[in-house]
Amino acid sequence: MAMKLTVLEGNHLALDGGAMFGNAPKELWKRWITPDALNRISLASRALLIQANGKNILLETGSGAFFEPKLRDRYQIAAANQILTNLNEIGLAEEDIHAVILSHLHFDHAGGLLTAYEENKPLQLLFPNASYYVSKIHWEYALHPHIREASSFIPELFPLLKASNRLTLIEHDMRPFLELGLTFHISHGHTKGLMLTKIELPDGPLLFASDLVPGEAWLQLPIAMGYDRFPELLIDEKTHHLSQLAKERGVILFCHDPNIALGRVALHPHSGKFSATVLASIKC
Repeated sequence: MAMKLTVLEGNHLALDGGAMFGNAPKELWKRWITPDALNRISLASRALLIQANGKNILLETGSGAFFEPKLRDRYQIAAANQILTNLNEIGLAEEDIHAVILSHLHFDHAGGLLTAYEENKPLQLLFPNASYYVSKIHWEYALHPHIREASSFIPELFPLLKASNRLTLIEHDMRPFLELGLTFHISHGHTKGLMLTKIELPDGPLLFASDLVPGEAWLQLPIAMGYDRFPELLIDEKTHHLSQLAKERGVILFCHDPNIALGRVALHPHSGKFSATVLASIKC
């Protein structure tokens, strides 16, 4: 089976560096990503396009451009949905997408499902011919999230997804894309029911790591985000998945790293530290 994978750059955004690096001191994390005058760091919001068996499957949609201008300015997000722009550049329209798989429903991963902000116009769902997939655990939690996490969700998104009649809630025994070598793995450290997608490839698996490992700096096991609900659990989950990837010579996709999209994971036996050899990738 022929499969083509394309890394798509979504809308870059800027988030507070201290929040992104949790309890790591600024004197440490500013060596990895330089903050601006407001302490924000520039981050990618990537998606992965899978083309196989005549299907176009999108893993995530990036942050999109649904925010009103004031919030777009706060997060330094462009006014156009870059995922759509970059799909167009490779000859695809939103109508050509057959499935959208979402790791979770935080705005920087699911916001690209929505039309760009227009004054006095309600937000609408994009990808009209696609089925949407999210874990059942996460969907049920996101409808009634903890107050600490509530601002990460988009309230307008939930009724639109439900009304579409194209939403599939993934439970632990469901494997809708197994024929393409895709399996789903549930994580709870960042948010309840986050769904990682693993793709089996001839040269080793690729893990769409989402916010389990948002970028190269977070390969360091003690580093977790202030946004993570359960940092110690996340570190345990991260250790497990990175160890598996290192054994299998697997590749990790970084959703948020400002410079690196893909890296082959290795474990250094003497130090016990993980690294990722940067791989060439298509950046649209």
